[in-house]
Amino acid sequence: RDRLVGMVKEELGPDYPVETHFNPAYNPWEQRLCLVPDSDLFNALKSGKASVETDHIETFTKTGIKLKSGKELDADIVVTATGLQLQFLNGVEVSIDGEKRDPGRMLNYKGVMLSNMPNLACTFGYTNASWTLKADLTSEYVCRLLNYMDQHGYGSAMPKLDHYPNQTEPFVDFSSGYFQRVMDQFPRQHTEKPWKLNQSYSADLMNLRFGKLDDGVLSFTPAEEADVPPALQAAE
Repeated sequence: RDRLVGMVKEELGPDYPVETHFNPAYNPWEQRLCLVPDSDLFNALKSGKASVETDHIETFTKTGIKLKSGKELDADIVVTATGLQLQFLNGVEVSIDGEKRDPGRMLNYKGVMLSNMPNLACTFGYTNASWTLKADLTSEYVCRLLNYMDQHGYGSAMPKLDHYPNQTEPFVDFSSGYFQRVMDQFPRQHTEKPWKLNQSYSADLMNLRFGKLDDGVLSFTPAEEADVPPALQAAE
């Protein structure tokens, strides 16, 4: 944290109120960290072409917005950047035999599947690294799983959870409001594998690319019993 604030001070100089505008209440990676390529933002601030105001909006006025501090800002255009509503699975409802299931009462399995929900995988990337790193590992894992099921004549794969643990944790440890508002709609995680959601590429690399598929938790059902055709052949 001190290093990041210090880097901003190096860019903007000793007279700029960095502690006011670039020193948020949360720590790095508790919310997403924004990078400034080529110092373009800092150059705009130093030249006077742009400015920063750190405050809460009280209300809109005829000429702009009024802040809770009482200061008014004139504006021709106001671009809103709040109010994002995340949707798990893009809002798709999941069910088994017509019975609706609540993802908020499920546990994440290896960051890919959900407890006691057969044949369902989803992609959720990293909050502290490139999203596609996890997306690629997830795709590889699903392809491996489909090929394994096809080779053995399985029609269903389900992470089996016999007892829902008393102590669980939120799906992600992220303090951003757009996460906190919907955490009850997201699956939970446990402190132990395979119900732990890693935010680590190296850990996921071992688990998803090289880990055993038939790990004693993932339950397989033959295609004839699952009443579905064998899984389609997937390319590795």
